[in-house]
Amino acid sequence: MLEASSSTTDLPPIPSKRYFTIGEVSELCGVKPHVLRYWEQEFPQLKPVKRRGNRRYYQRHDVLMIRQIRSLLYEHGFTIGGARQQLSGESAKEDSTQSQQIVRQLRTELEEILHLLKR
Repeated sequence: MLEASSSTTDLPPIPSKRYFTIGEVSELCGVKPHVLRYWEQEFPQLKPVKRRGNRRYYQRHDVLMIRQIRSLLYEHGFTIGGARQQLSGESAKEDSTQSQQIVRQLRTELEEILHLLKR
């Protein structure tokens, strides 16, 4: 499982929406849109929904996957091939990792709400 590092925790929380545009995902993950399009070619796990005009719409699990790829490449120093291999080896653990990330995200959001209510 990937540990949360300081760069990962600096990323903004993921809003509770069903779909995200490539621009929104770019901001949420700290990665430029052209990098996201490149990663789609390199990582088979990353498959955003494409709709009218071939526009990409990412779902929450895609955003979590992008953050994981970003962490492997930028923070842990993996190559593209190494990150791809790491992710394919973790496919069995993927559900638990995503669940833990979602729980961590929900906890952060609930703590923020509690802080606002205590004011």
